[in-house]
Amino acid sequence: MVDEVDRTLLAALQTDATQSYATLAGTVGLSTGAVHDRVRKLRQQGVIRRTTVDVDPTAVGRAVLAFVLVEANAWMGDAPTREALAALPEVEEAHVIAGPASLLVKIRVGTPEQLQASLRRLFQVEGVTGTQTVVVLESFFERPIDPFPPGP
Repeated sequence: MVDEVDRTLLAALQTDATQSYATLAGTVGLSTGAVHDRVRKLRQQGVIRRTTVDVDPTAVGRAVLAFVLVEANAWMGDAPTREALAALPEVEEAHVIAGPASLLVKIRVGTPEQLQASLRRLFQVEGVTGTQTVVVLESFFERPIDPFPPGP
């Protein structure tokens, strides 16, 4: 169970995952060893799924962002679909959805031509019958998970 101290640690780590355990200990008022133990347990429990670096996509040549609704003639929520989408490096996220399509896929590439090639590859996934693509012109922000859920 994640408690208030864990939530504070999660918020601090999302701001800067390179903080020392001593700095984190000062934030939550515990010893360095206690904070190290809590972070280790959060990793073991899968609460902290990974530690990563937030890279500016434009700086590495991936300025084109698109969300694609994928239509299908069969259920797409199984391992073969997951594996096929995971094999496409430009697919950053893939979600099984309810609504006008079967999947919602987030694609990031460098050029419109690369986006077109990605859409062609999506059509090669078994069961895909159509797509609706929304190209992002500007992103205001992308927010990390708030470890403090809003109250009633």
